[in-house]
Amino acid sequence: MARRDNLRRPDGGRSEPQPKGRSTAGRWLGRLLMWGAGLALLGAAALAVAVAVTMRSLPGYQELKSSQTGQMIVVRATDGSEIVTLGPSYGKWVPYERIPQVMRDAMVSVEDRRFRSHWGVDPVGVVRSLMVRVESGTWRQGGSTITQQLARNIFLNNNKTFARKAREWVLALALEQKFSKDQILELYLNKVYFGGGAYGIDSAARKFFGHAGEEITLPEAAIIAGLVKAPSRYSPTADADAAVGRAGVVLKTMESNGYLSSQEAREVDLRQVKMVEDRAGQNSARYFTDWALPQLDLILPENDKPIEVWTTLDPVMQKAATSAIAGFAPKGAQGALVSLDRDGAVLAMVGGTDYVTSNYNRAVNAVRQPGSAWKLFVYLTALEAGYTPDDRVVDEPVTIDGWTPRNDGGRYAGEIDLRTAFAYSKNTVAAQLGNEVGFGQVANMARRFGITTPINTLPSMVLGSSEARVIDMVRAFASVQAKGMSVMPYGIRKVTTTDGEVLYRYRPETSQQPVPPYVAAGMTDLMQTAVNIGTGRAAQIGRPVAGKTGTTSSNKDGWFLGFSSGITTGVWMGRDDAKAVPGLQGGAAPARAFAAYMKIATGKRPVEKFDTELKLPEWQLEPDDEAMLGNPDDYFYVDEQGNLVDPSQRRGQRRAPDEDSAPYDPDAPPEGYAPNSPQAANDDFLNRATGRRENENPQGAQAGVAVLRPRSTPTPRPPTVTIP
Repeated sequence: MARRDNLRRPDGGRSEPQPKGRSTAGRWLGRLLMWGAGLALLGAAALAVAVAVTMRSLPGYQELKSSQTGQMIVVRATDGSEIVTLGPSYGKWVPYERIPQVMRDAMVSVEDRRFRSHWGVDPVGVVRSLMVRVESGTWRQGGSTITQQLARNIFLNNNKTFARKAREWVLALALEQKFSKDQILELYLNKVYFGGGAYGIDSAARKFFGHAGEEITLPEAAIIAGLVKAPSRYSPTADADAAVGRAGVVLKTMESNGYLSSQEAREVDLRQVKMVEDRAGQNSARYFTDWALPQLDLILPENDKPIEVWTTLDPVMQKAATSAIAGFAPKGAQGALVSLDRDGAVLAMVGGTDYVTSNYNRAVNAVRQPGSAWKLFVYLTALEAGYTPDDRVVDEPVTIDGWTPRNDGGRYAGEIDLRTAFAYSKNTVAAQLGNEVGFGQVANMARRFGITTPINTLPSMVLGSSEARVIDMVRAFASVQAKGMSVMPYGIRKVTTTDGEVLYRYRPETSQQPVPPYVAAGMTDLMQTAVNIGTGRAAQIGRPVAGKTGTTSSNKDGWFLGFSSGITTGVWMGRDDAKAVPGLQGGAAPARAFAAYMKIATGKRPVEKFDTELKLPEWQLEPDDEAMLGNPDDYFYVDEQGNLVDPSQRRGQRRAPDEDSAPYDPDAPPEGYAPNSPQAANDDFLNRATGRRENENPQGAQAGVAVLRPRSTPTPRPPTVTIP
């Protein structure tokens, strides 16, 4: 056998091995093409299966028509009129053949010009979106077709992920297989979101132009079609110029796509389109709905059905309240008003002078110093402690723990009765009363009447140095009108479905009684005098009114709170930055706004006279925590020296004499008192505990005058406490 290595080519050269590089690359390329084709076929098959499965699982056309995104809430006033519609509003369904042709053309032109030719996903749009992504580094064009948008709106969310996009493609392809192009466009035009809670062209046409979707004109269609890209940015009611500018782009697109001739596009005058004003946004009732509607999370936490919320708001009173605040608030100042019915129903609420400019609700969120309006709690505490409106007090300069309050104008009236002191808002008398009954007791009284903000116990607290909310102060005054029964503000009477099924109905909670009725009657007496002859004269409305003014230092805040004919109303005015407002006083603009509102609010109610008769109990006492539990004769207590005392011999109370009784002697020991019995505590301890110095006369120096003269040397006190 011849050896292979001895074989030679004709030219005498040795044979060389053939290069293998090119054939290997070719083989790998072929393999890649084969694998790619196989994977493409496999992917296409998987996609076809996914589309087929999805198509079979899609709801029917009628079911898709009835489906809704989100919860629609219709808010109604006490007379049944609609205040505002929140959440999605779908309007009436417009069938394809009744949708104006200009509306169909405008939407297809601006959102998906190849709508009639693709299968649900537009490859050209996808490639364009990818190119923009590469050039800009961000996703600026989604490349979504009308069918994809419909799939996203009905079945998916707006998360920008590849997984969500893949599901969107599958759903779009399935929709195209199951429904016709006309059906898809009909679904889209009746479900797409146009801003302001409006879903579908009928809802949008009614919201922005005040007519049905079947009546849409060419310029209106251009405006509506332009909203889909950015509903809030191009909203006609929020920015008319932006809406018109965007509509111009839509018209140019329609012209370039052959839906309009050049002449037709030029003849469209977008400036002549009449748009409906956004009454809901400008209506001050939105302050009320912003406060009331969050309560639905507690009332109906699991509900997601369209509902109607029937509220306590009175449209006539709300309009009057809005006018009163807008008409009397000083220039540069804000105002707030809350008005309650006798059961706590909120009849009107204004949280500022203009909701569009500022939706901050000052009626329920702002905390401001109430000034002399806080004296309500000082005098309630004094009346509960045994004072009456006719008791004599002394209006004179005082100093308490280094603090020296001053009356307005620096005038002092000397000896006057409690009624006059309150009517003319004497700061020195309020300070002395607070000092006698205890600043902590005044804070406790405010808590009883519903004040929720922190309360300090510095002496100046009697003049309203602790901040409070308007709605809380109104609630306190309403409880006085209710003869001492607590009042809880509420704004929702019932909640129903759109078919009328009642889902919730308001049921009042059991009321508590912060003070006895005779204390509330005495307080009403004082407040009525304040309006009749005192600082609140501007609040007179031709029928009995009881109320109180409030003005803080440097005229930063002005208040008036009062009630008449079962309606309690509070007005606050001031600047948000707490700067001084020249001339602002509670007895001026706030009282006048109160009167302007209350004349209308009480106009259809009968005149009610106040029950100010002090129907005191048989036992005159200084109530404590057990005052509501029954007659004090049923239990014992100790006097200031710690000795057991007969309840019938309380300080300042005379027993009814009978034929066998001896004349009353105020200095005589009480009945049952053993003269030689030891004290329960020694004098040193009691002096330290009560803050009394030796040889000090606790009864005062002037007969017939209440003990209101402060000690010349400040009495040691425990540290100041802030009640949270």
